[in-house]
Amino acid sequence: MSELTMGLMYGAATLVVMFSGMPIAFALGVVAVSFMYFFMPSSSLDTVTQNVYEEMASITLLSIPLFILKGAAIGKSPAGKDLYSAIHTWMHKVPGGLGIANVFACALFAAMAGSSPATCSAIGSAGIPEMRRRGYSPGFAAGIIAAGGTLGILLPPSITMILYAVAAEQSLGRLFLAGIGPGVLLVGLFSGYAVYRARKEYRMAHAAFLNDGTTSAYLEVEHFTLAQKVEMLPRVLPFIVLLLGVMIALYGGYATPSETAGLGALLALVLIAIVYGIWKPRDLTPILSSTIKESSMLLLIIGMSLLYSYVMSYLHISQSAAQWVVAMALSKWVLLAVILLMVVVFGFFLPPVSIILMTAPIILPPLKAAGFDLIWFGVVMTVVMEMGLIHPPVGLNIFVIKNIAPDIPLKDVIWGVMPFVGLMFVAVILLCIFPGIATSLPEMLMGAK
Repeated sequence: MSELTMGLMYGAATLVVMFSGMPIAFALGVVAVSFMYFFMPSSSLDTVTQNVYEEMASITLLSIPLFILKGAAIGKSPAGKDLYSAIHTWMHKVPGGLGIANVFACALFAAMAGSSPATCSAIGSAGIPEMRRRGYSPGFAAGIIAAGGTLGILLPPSITMILYAVAAEQSLGRLFLAGIGPGVLLVGLFSGYAVYRARKEYRMAHAAFLNDGTTSAYLEVEHFTLAQKVEMLPRVLPFIVLLLGVMIALYGGYATPSETAGLGALLALVLIAIVYGIWKPRDLTPILSSTIKESSMLLLIIGMSLLYSYVMSYLHISQSAAQWVVAMALSKWVLLAVILLMVVVFGFFLPPVSIILMTAPIILPPLKAAGFDLIWFGVVMTVVMEMGLIHPPVGLNIFVIKNIAPDIPLKDVIWGVMPFVGLMFVAVILLCIFPGIATSLPEMLMGAK
């Protein structure tokens, strides 16, 4: 059987099993084991557990459950609400300040938690009702939280980037540093749009008031005293110190990513115990339960994805696909565009974890041969996968928003996120034109590769 036929069968079988509704981890495992049974030596089935274990026995992957524990400790506490309230208190006089406060809160919370759904849930549960109470349209309120939540897979510590570092065999420290510049770029773009949209909605509310006397919360003026502003800081500053401490430990060379993750998780538990009094077993049970569930699910997906990739490699599917892409003799940027388009299409149906582990063996060799920096590409690919989190039909963050704001129609949520999809596309273009946005910081702090 030709490698082309084998590859088409493998892809078709994967789509059929996934669209059957089977969980992704089991779907990938079923396809991989089935092809091992029919097309590989019978003895290969005896090594399934060994292969999965060896692929997962990575000290880098050890950091994933620890970062999840850190995120769960912060996400299950009122830290997100307090963070949002503090930023809003200090920025309320800025035009569109409430929207900007939500973007900043999402960015900071994402950097502490490393999870997109957790960021959406923690900031959105406080931010969406507050924005709607002050006149923001439901779609805009939902869109800005959904988009801000995507920063959880770009800003370090990003679990998605950890997996890319493993799949691409790149430095995790460099990859984390490379995500900071684009993360700041997206925060700037989202904040700029928040100002524009808030001003537009304010003008509409003002015009409605002049025409027929319709009042809007947009027209109300808020005041916070200096004492009220200062009062918000004590609950927030410890978590900012935690974020800075983890960053210094990681990038200062004082600890490995796994050690940093362990330190961050421990300090997060200590902080929620001191600040919020969350230390009793009944208080910690939801945190530990959430960590175990999410870690188990994620590591199972990782293990099955790696087995899936191993079978692809053994059957020469990934090598043949990579050679086929190279043989097309596409120009450098056309090759990049085709690959990113493929990532976008996969994003319609798959989470970032599966996209990285399934496509890495195929797309990375041609990109490396074309002269692309794989650290830079990892950041660009992450931004593209961020788009997948907020565009239909499967955008995970859209459904998180529907869960925390069920009264907002799905149509409004989708239309609310579309401008942010466009802004992410702009960010990708800027990264292609100015790659230094991603590469300058790691080169400055860690030297050239």
